[in-house]
Amino acid sequence: MTFADLALPPPLVAALAKQNITEPMDIQVAAWPVLMDGRHAYINSETGTGKTLAYLLPLFARMEVALAATQVIIVVPTHELALQIQRQSCDLAVNAQLPIRTLLLIGGTSLDRQIEKLKKKPQVVVGSPGRIRELIAMGKLKGHTARCVVMDEADRLLCGESAESVRLIIQAVPKTCQLIFASATEQDESEREIAALAPGVVMLRTAVAPVNPNIAHSYLVCEERDKPDVLRKLLHATQAERAIVFVHRNDTAEIVAAKLAHHKVPVADLHGAFVKSERKRAMDDFRSGRARVLIASDVAARGLDIPGVTHIFNLDAPTLSKAYLHRVGRTARAGAKGQAVSLLTEPEVRLVRRYEADLGITMTPIILREGEVRLAR
Repeated sequence: MTFADLALPPPLVAALAKQNITEPMDIQVAAWPVLMDGRHAYINSETGTGKTLAYLLPLFARMEVALAATQVIIVVPTHELALQIQRQSCDLAVNAQLPIRTLLLIGGTSLDRQIEKLKKKPQVVVGSPGRIRELIAMGKLKGHTARCVVMDEADRLLCGESAESVRLIIQAVPKTCQLIFASATEQDESEREIAALAPGVVMLRTAVAPVNPNIAHSYLVCEERDKPDVLRKLLHATQAERAIVFVHRNDTAEIVAAKLAHHKVPVADLHGAFVKSERKRAMDDFRSGRARVLIASDVAARGLDIPGVTHIFNLDAPTLSKAYLHRVGRTARAGAKGQAVSLLTEPEVRLVRRYEADLGITMTPIILREGEVRLAR
């Protein structure tokens, strides 16, 4: 099937072709008729399966481009994901030659500047729940013109502190407003909230494997203190072109970043970046290729879609199989192949059996010898 077969408007088909996207993914095929019909929907699909385009394409197709008013509000839990979706929306509009304006609304940046930009009446706004709620309460963001509210990473938005902001945003838009929820995971709490917010919501799931079959999984056993040096050697031995390294703690991120920089490995530290400008610089460096390695935490990398990631390294192994799944989902996207390598201490090797049993994968034990990766015996 092609996008033309879905009856996607020709400008959008042409825009996707410019990005070498010619065939819709399963979740995009499933979502198209439901979202075009204006129905509430819950898009539940694994990482790397095209959820963002699954809702952006029908929303763009239905957009009244001549109307200077905010028609779509996209709410996300992290600034990095907001930046990514805003960039994807802008690229789609430019490549399709559609006069659709997208505005980023996140905290940590000038509120006054955002208010000024809202005067230009962008058709799409993307931002964090707190800032969007604040601007609606001030009367600067007009909720009554919205035709759709999207909650991306809904499992996070509808649990914890952000849930109240999401409810208030939905209360500020018309009762006829379409509600779209997107998530790679399912949680009982968020599902109950979705059912309450959007009666009759259509559940859209695709029958995909829980773990991308194009990912090769392996692990190497070493001492905790040796992990940064082992990582450096693995980056060289595996010829990793673009890698994300997952860690738990800031001090670990700083040590790894320093060691890699000392050995002339271009690295960006997203985990230890507390200021928005630092996080943006880290992501820009990694996306552009100026940095070959990105150091991140689970929260920092949640939902990020970075093309060309060849390797995932778990310097600190996740306890939960679900967290492992999210991490490795950053590679082997859009049909590419990728590698996931976990550095484990002897006590952590028990996690291998957990991952294999829970996710239906096989993890290969490896060693480093004479600068090469070999099978462990």
